[in-house]
Amino acid sequence: MTSTPELSKEQHAANAELEQLVADVDRGGRTVGGVSGTVLFVGAVLWSLFQLWYASPLPFTFNFAIFNDTEARALHLGIAMFLGYLAYPATKRSPRDTMPLHDWGLALIAGFCGSYLYFFYAELATRPGIPTTMDIACASIGLVLLLEVTRRALGAPMAVLGTVFVAYVFLGPWLPEALAHRGASIERLVSHMWLTTEGVYGVALGVSVSYIFIFVLLGSLLDRCGAGNYMMQVSFALLGHLRGGPAKVAVVSSAVNGIVSASSVANVVTGGIFTIPLMKKAGYGGVRAGAIETASSVNGQIMPPVMGAAAFLMIEYVGIPYTDIIRHALLPASISYIALFYIVHLEALKLGINPMMSAGKPKTPLQKIAGWGMGIAGTVVVMALVYWIGIGVRSVAGASATPILLVLLLALYVWLLRIAARHPDLPTDISVTNPTRPEAWPTVRAGLYYLIPIGILVWCLAVDQLSAGLSAFWAVMSMLFQMVTQRPLIAFFRNQSIGEPLKEGFREAVVGLQEGARNMVGIAIACGTAGLIVGAITLTGLGLRMTAFVELVSMGNVLVMLFFTAAVCLVLGLGMPTTANYILMATLMAPVVVELGAQSGMVIPLIAVHMFVFYYGIMADITPPVGLATFAAAAISGESPLATGVQGVTYAMRTAVLPFMFIFNPMLLLIDVSGWWELLLVVFGATVASLVFAAATIGWFRAKCSWLEVILLLLVTFALFRPDWFMNHIAPKYESRPASQVYEVAAELPSGGRFVAVLAGMNIEGDELRKTVAAALPDLPEDSEATGANAGRQRLSEAGLTIMALGDMVQIANVRFGSTARRAGWEQGWDVEEVLVPNPARPSEFWVYIPALAIVAFIWAMQGRRMRRNGAGAAPAVA
Repeated sequence: MTSTPELSKEQHAANAELEQLVADVDRGGRTVGGVSGTVLFVGAVLWSLFQLWYASPLPFTFNFAIFNDTEARALHLGIAMFLGYLAYPATKRSPRDTMPLHDWGLALIAGFCGSYLYFFYAELATRPGIPTTMDIACASIGLVLLLEVTRRALGAPMAVLGTVFVAYVFLGPWLPEALAHRGASIERLVSHMWLTTEGVYGVALGVSVSYIFIFVLLGSLLDRCGAGNYMMQVSFALLGHLRGGPAKVAVVSSAVNGIVSASSVANVVTGGIFTIPLMKKAGYGGVRAGAIETASSVNGQIMPPVMGAAAFLMIEYVGIPYTDIIRHALLPASISYIALFYIVHLEALKLGINPMMSAGKPKTPLQKIAGWGMGIAGTVVVMALVYWIGIGVRSVAGASATPILLVLLLALYVWLLRIAARHPDLPTDISVTNPTRPEAWPTVRAGLYYLIPIGILVWCLAVDQLSAGLSAFWAVMSMLFQMVTQRPLIAFFRNQSIGEPLKEGFREAVVGLQEGARNMVGIAIACGTAGLIVGAITLTGLGLRMTAFVELVSMGNVLVMLFFTAAVCLVLGLGMPTTANYILMATLMAPVVVELGAQSGMVIPLIAVHMFVFYYGIMADITPPVGLATFAAAAISGESPLATGVQGVTYAMRTAVLPFMFIFNPMLLLIDVSGWWELLLVVFGATVASLVFAAATIGWFRAKCSWLEVILLLLVTFALFRPDWFMNHIAPKYESRPASQVYEVAAELPSGGRFVAVLAGMNIEGDELRKTVAAALPDLPEDSEATGANAGRQRLSEAGLTIMALGDMVQIANVRFGSTARRAGWEQGWDVEEVLVPNPARPSEFWVYIPALAIVAFIWAMQGRRMRRNGAGAAPAVA
């Protein structure tokens, strides 16, 4: 972040405080020199290099330094704890520029205890479940040191919560009956938590090792090399001249930065230092300006492909491919940002805000449409060319395609740098006192080479279908190459010396590796502590008790259960980072919601529940009184954090309503969508619904809305988000088939279709239950010749289900461990009572769109008539 020269001393001091806030939250606040600083710097760089080695194919290529999952997790946590004690001071009052001797001692002990599983992996493997005195001592010390470094890095609430769960393990026999359990000895506790992969070294830490680190590193490198500033400048060039331009720049730039960023606070500060003063100058006022920046920056965590690291956790918890996670998350994230963009426009209309700067030579509407059309068409053409060139080279060159494509990519990179070198560098700031709109195309072309690493990431994920970790590895390697070479190549094309730019490029790359690792310290520690909490849940059986407890609280009502879950997410999120909040809620509440929904006759996809708890965990970053992102925005705007938070909650309502909608209508997550026409209708309906809801919450459409118009707009929102609710009252969604037709129904389902059945059986407590469950059935392998019932049997087997049919009696013989069917609630030994298939006589739910859109058109016309009657010019609905 660069301060503008025009700022006053007070503003410079405020900016320094904001930079310190980002450092405290994301990287630890300690900046020391000498030996201590060198150890901290080198340790962070080495951690990044270790993670790059682990993510790469090189260990298996050279058959050298191959780490299994458990060893990698132990080293990951050990390094994180070591760096945590060096980077995070003990208290807020502790000095930031010195390293106390006791922190050195704690760091070394914590690093050893955290890596204990790596150092003694072979010995521990020979005596599972039989810990020695050394094992118990190291594990006990490690647990205490993990809780202390959690307090330093993440705050007291997270550490206290971890301590409470550890205490719960010991106090089980003395607790009330609803929470009581047998308890555990210290040996069993530490063995479960520290010497196996059931506790601290569980799924969350494994995801941190395999996926989160490499993507956080990619985001840090992109920001370090100037990609973040490029996105800001492009947004300003394209949108700065519009009505409410600075607010629209904040929304779009935050959405783009959110693609690779996992930090709400850094997103707020990096963009907000320019956009918030500009929004205030435009006329939004400090509270609205801070709230807009907060809402847009926090929502960056719901944007694929990173989603604040939650996307990678969902891979493990939901058991579906990473590309499916992105597909399910894309529409809700997109319409949330579209709605926020519309909100800031409506606010500009309400406040009478006019453009701050000239749009240049006036253009007719036709010229504007032609310009945007050519830009979009050009982008599509370029993307298509890249794709077909890549596919064409592969089909022609075969095994030689990779080096040919690398040469072509290198030529493209050099050509784009040559174009950039012909023009002045982009500014590193935006003038607050006298903003001028840069020209769009010169700004865009000045940094097109920044898109190459992102393009490599997308190609590896979508075309080559590599794992998320390996895809990010290749993107990071291209990013490091770019950081080292972009400065000297630009200097070469400008006929300047390349010596100093080359040194600067190496420095930037090394600093980027260091910053990426320091950004990961808090996340890795959060994953370790969340694993501690999850381990306590699995050790005591608390997860089984949660079903009965939530059922009691909600009285079996799914909607009440969802409100309760949302409230718990918000409360926990006030003191926990989003990643830890998601891990805890995904472990405790997600299976409960799926189970109770199934018992109520609802088929709730597991991914929908996980997205639900994730969205409400993010909402806590905005919700007063804690939200750090809100405090950062309020510090820039100079307004009350409480007032900024309350306004931010108003803007965030468009995000808060989405989880309830996609729980009941999974089509919003692109589930059960068949064909392009249905996809287009879903996207169109969801987008219009989000815009209409934004207008209703703001109370402004073309003009100020009356209460009746607000109610009608909310009704339209519900109709467009939930058209199935209306059709359910006309005809049921499913029709029943006998259980004996189970194989025939499975064979007839389209690719990715959900196999829905009603099961009956006895749970672990001995209660007779009946529930509705579903499982997505994959296509048969291409070499399969199975047809009819055999095809259905094979498809069920691919989904993890083995079903035994004897006449009219059909029973689930086996549910494969780790399969999506197991996670979706299918139970081994239960009877299949009936199979449910889509009702062919049911009218399409999209017919509901017609009266809904007619109401929107009616309100539009009525407000237009009212504006003309009052003598006001009709303001356009979009800028």
